[in-house]
Amino acid sequence: MPQWDRAVLQGLTLSCRKVGAKSRPCLLLLHGWPQTSLAWRAVLDELGEDHYVLAFDLPGVGDSRGAPPSAEKTALADLLLSAAERLGGRQIIIAGYDVGGMIAFAAARDHGARIAGAVVMNTVIPGLHPWNRILSDPRIFHFALHNVPDLPEILVRGRERKYFDFFYNMMASAPKALSEEARAAYARGYSRSEALKAGFDWYRAMQKDAEHNSRFTAISVPVMYLRGDGGPASTKLEDYAQGLRQAGVEHLETGVLPHCGEYAPEEAPEELIAALRGFHRRIQSRSNQ
Repeated sequence: MPQWDRAVLQGLTLSCRKVGAKSRPCLLLLHGWPQTSLAWRAVLDELGEDHYVLAFDLPGVGDSRGAPPSAEKTALADLLLSAAERLGGRQIIIAGYDVGGMIAFAAARDHGARIAGAVVMNTVIPGLHPWNRILSDPRIFHFALHNVPDLPEILVRGRERKYFDFFYNMMASAPKALSEEARAAYARGYSRSEALKAGFDWYRAMQKDAEHNSRFTAISVPVMYLRGDGGPASTKLEDYAQGLRQAGVEHLETGVLPHCGEYAPEEAPEELIAALRGFHRRIQSRSNQ
């Protein structure tokens, strides 16, 4: 059964749901926008049977407090890895979807010596193919809207639940997998002005993320890219794989999560558990050779 824990560093409080023994390899799980660590609830107990699992509320949202010095994904990756290490995480595999997936990629790109592997799910990485194509898709209008200073907060404050529901229903293959209780909890997680701003700041930093990621860097840590076969996205899995390889990922696996849209931990929990465990086994096998 998950317990709450927190790490305090750089003047911030980073809260997480924790399960499993510290002696086991660590799984660091990162949610996306507009959600909190509650999104991982269906997978935590089972993954905790053979991992030390830390599912954080991203900085500034949910039960995490304090504005991070930067919303750039490489800075957030450093911050969250430091929090996991502070709580005893070792042999860390970092996994995230949506914005959490962008942070997981940043961990592999810029902090690879601190992790054993990275799992990126259901997201496009700023600056990597097919980034420009995704930005031109009218269904992804919110990337531009959320980038505007102040305006998204003015429009959404007090209407978080209705605004978030639009995205859950559009981006999920199985919207009913996101329960009424979970949706209400997510809205509460962004109800503070600071939390709402933190979420939009992830988008405001994406241009800098794109500039940073567009510079080629050899990435030797194993990376797995997973994508659901449902939801509104029309871009093919291989397009995302191409972008990752071109960016420098040397050891890339890809996979499809069936009957799943954006929200893998809720829409396809069993398939996700199997994929994460399989990736970990292959990393262990490679390191033992």
